[in-house]
Amino acid sequence: MGAEVKIWNPVEVAEQASHDYVSKIHPSQLAIDPSLELPHMTPLVLNMCKDMFKAWADLDDSCFDIEKISGGITNLSAGFGAKWLGIFGNGMVQSFINAQTLSPSDMREPKLAAKIAKQLKRFHNVEIPGSKEPQLWNDVWKFFEKASVLKFDDSEIQKTYETISFKEIHDEIVELKGLCDLLKSPVIFAHNDLLSGNIMINHEEDKLYFIDYEYASYNYRGYDIGNHFAEYAGFDCDFDLYPNINEQYHFFRHYLQPERPHEVSEKDLEALYVEANTFSLASHVFWALWGVIQAKMSPIEFDYLGYFFLRYKEYKRQKEKYFLLARTYLTGCKNK
Repeated sequence: MGAEVKIWNPVEVAEQASHDYVSKIHPSQLAIDPSLELPHMTPLVLNMCKDMFKAWADLDDSCFDIEKISGGITNLSAGFGAKWLGIFGNGMVQSFINAQTLSPSDMREPKLAAKIAKQLKRFHNVEIPGSKEPQLWNDVWKFFEKASVLKFDDSEIQKTYETISFKEIHDEIVELKGLCDLLKSPVIFAHNDLLSGNIMINHEEDKLYFIDYEYASYNYRGYDIGNHFAEYAGFDCDFDLYPNINEQYHFFRHYLQPERPHEVSEKDLEALYVEANTFSLASHVFWALWGVIQAKMSPIEFDYLGYFFLRYKEYKRQKEKYFLLARTYLTGCKNK
C-alpha cells in the first residue's frame, strides 16, 4: 500500500525529537507537494532549506543541487540509517548515505550474511518509545479485511481475484497464529521488511545500513528473521534461493553471539531454526495479502496479483514441512 501523507506540526515534532536524538532537529513550517515536477519543486525546496537551516539563508541558489531520487530512506536512531536533520510540514530531511543497496544474491554471501545478522541483533536491542505489543497478527488481519472486499474495474483481473478463497485464507491464519503463539518468540523492535533493497553497504568503510522503516514495529523475533530469509527469493519469488539449514545456522551463530559465534549451542540453533522457519510462513501470508491490496491501489506497473499467488503458493507448499517441524519440536520440549 502507498504510504499515507502525514501532517504534523514540525516545531512540536522537532522539540520532542530533541529529547530522543543527540543531533539537533531543525524545523520548518513549510510544506512541499511531492507530485510537482522538478522545475516547479526546486524553488520551493530551496526556500524550505533556507528556512530550516538558518546558516544557509544567505547562500546563493547556485550552491544547491536538487534532484529527485526514488526509494524510501526513513531514519532511525542508533546509527542504522541516515541521520535525521530536519522536519517540515509534510516530510523530513535526512543525510545522504554513501553506500549501495544489496541484491538478493548478495545476502547469501557468508561475510555479508554475518554482518546482517550482527546488525539485526543490534537493531532488535533498540528501545523505541510507544507500545511494545507485537503487531504481526493485527497487521495480517487488517490486510485480510481490506484484501477480501476489493472490486476491480478490469473484468479479467476481477475474475482472477474471485478465484481467491478468503475463507481458506482466514482459516489458515487462525491455524498458523495458534502454532506460532506456542513458540513463544521474543518480542523485539523489528524492521519487518528486511529485503535486499533495504540494506546498504559501503565496502570502503565496511559499514552496513538498514533503511526504510515504513513497516517497523515491535514484533516477533522469529517473524523478522523468517521474513528476511523469505526475501532471499527477491521479487521474482525464486524460492530455490531460500537459505538452507547450514546457511541459516551460519546466520544464527552471528545473530545469537556476534562476538563468539562458534560458541552457540546446537540447542539454541535448533530452537531459532524452528522459530524462524515457522514464522516465515506468516511472512508469505502477510505479503501475499499486501499484493492483493497493491493490485488495486498501487500506480506502479507490477503484477501484484501474480505476486499474491506466488507467495500464497509457497506458503501452502511449505506449510506441512514447517508445521511438522514446529510440532515435533514442541512435543520434544514437553517430553524433556
